[in-house]
Amino acid sequence: MSTSVGQRPTPPNVPFLDVLDPAFDFGAPEVLAAQAESWYATSPIGLLVLRYEQANDLLRDRRLDHNGKRYLETNGIFDGPIYDWFVPMIVNHEGEDHRRLRRLTSKAFTARTVESLRPFIREQAEQLTEGLASAGTCEFVEDFASRLPLTVMCRLLGVPPEDYDVFGTWTRDIGLVFSLAAGGDVVTRVEAAVRGLNDYADFLIEEKAARPTDDLSSALVAAYQADDGRVSRDELRNLLVTLVFGAQDNTRYQLANAMVAFAEHPAQWTLLGRRPELAAQAVEEVMRWLPSAGTIYRFAAEDFDYEGLRIERETFLTMCVSIAQRDPRAHKNAGRFDITAVRDNPPLQFGAGPHHCLGAALARVEIGEALPILAARLGPPSVAGPIAWQGPLGIQGPDTLPLRFG
Repeated sequence: MSTSVGQRPTPPNVPFLDVLDPAFDFGAPEVLAAQAESWYATSPIGLLVLRYEQANDLLRDRRLDHNGKRYLETNGIFDGPIYDWFVPMIVNHEGEDHRRLRRLTSKAFTARTVESLRPFIREQAEQLTEGLASAGTCEFVEDFASRLPLTVMCRLLGVPPEDYDVFGTWTRDIGLVFSLAAGGDVVTRVEAAVRGLNDYADFLIEEKAARPTDDLSSALVAAYQADDGRVSRDELRNLLVTLVFGAQDNTRYQLANAMVAFAEHPAQWTLLGRRPELAAQAVEEVMRWLPSAGTIYRFAAEDFDYEGLRIERETFLTMCVSIAQRDPRAHKNAGRFDITAVRDNPPLQFGAGPHHCLGAALARVEIGEALPILAARLGPPSVAGPIAWQGPLGIQGPDTLPLRFG
C-alpha cells in the first residue's frame, strides 16, 4: 500500500503510529495523544485519519475511492474467485455505474422490507435469550451474536433452514477478505466461501425466477427482470453475494462489541433493562463506543490538497473510526459510555455519502430488538474467560466471547 503523502515534507509534529504492531490498540494513550496533536498520523500502511470531522469529510470526498482492484493486488491477489467477486462489487463502482446498481438494490431492499422483519427478529432474539438464561456461562458469539444475524439474513433472502449451517460457514469466512494480510489459510477460506455463495446465489436466482416468494431474493430478481438489461446476470449474482457479505459480519461483531461495552459498564445494562425505550440510543452509543468497523479504507483517486496536506494519487488512507468516534471535538463527554446521551454526530462505520451502507437500517433493527430483550431477561454480563479479538484494522470485535450474566 502506498505510504506517500505527497511532495511536501511531512511536518515534524505529525505523529507516527505502528498499526502493524501486534500490540497496537486504538484506545491506547499514545493514540489519544496523537489525536489531540494532529488530525492525521503516518503509519506503515499510509495515512491514518484520527478525528471525526476529517474522517466524515473524507468519506464523502469524491476524490477518494475504494479501488478494490488495488486493495487485492496489494495483498497479492491478481485473479481467481476472490478477485472476480471483489473487484466488480458495488462499492468499487463510482458515478452512474454505482447509481445503476444501487437503484436496483434499493427497489428491493426497502425500509418496509426491514420493518416487516421486526417481529421475526424479536421472536428469534427471545428464543436465543432463553437459551442463554439457562446456560450459566455461554460463548456469546456462537450462542447469540452469530446465530441472530444469520437466521435473519437467511429469512430475508429466502434460504431454507436446512441450509443455515453451510450458509453460516460461508458468510463467516467471506468476511475474512479484509484480513488477507493475516496470511495462513485466510485466502483458501475466502475462496471457498466465494465459490459456495456464487453457486448458491445462482440457485436462488433460478428458484425465485420460477417460484417467487415474499423475500429479498425474489424482489431483487423481479427488479432485475424489469430492468431492461441495465444490470447483467453476473452483476445480480454479485449483488446477492455482497448483501450476504454485508449483512452478517458487521452485525455479529457489533452485538459482541455491545456485550464487551456493557460488561465494562454494568449500570448502563441495568438501566436499559429498566428502560427499554432507550434501545435506539443504546444502539447508537455501542456503535460509537466500540464499532464493528474499526477502520474504513480509501485510496486517493487523484492528487489533491486537503487541510494543508498534499495527498498524491493512490495514497492509502485509513479512517480510524474507533478513535474518531471518541473525538472530544465531535461529542460532549466523548470518553464516557452513556446510553442516555443524544449525540450530535452519527456513527461513521456505515460510511457516508453515495456509498452509505445499504444494510445500516437492518443492523440497527437487529441490535435494537436484541439489546432490550437481553437486558430485561438477564443480569449484567461479565467476561468469563479470554477474548479472541479480530482487528484492529478492518472489522473489529470478538471472535470468541465467554460471558456470564449476573
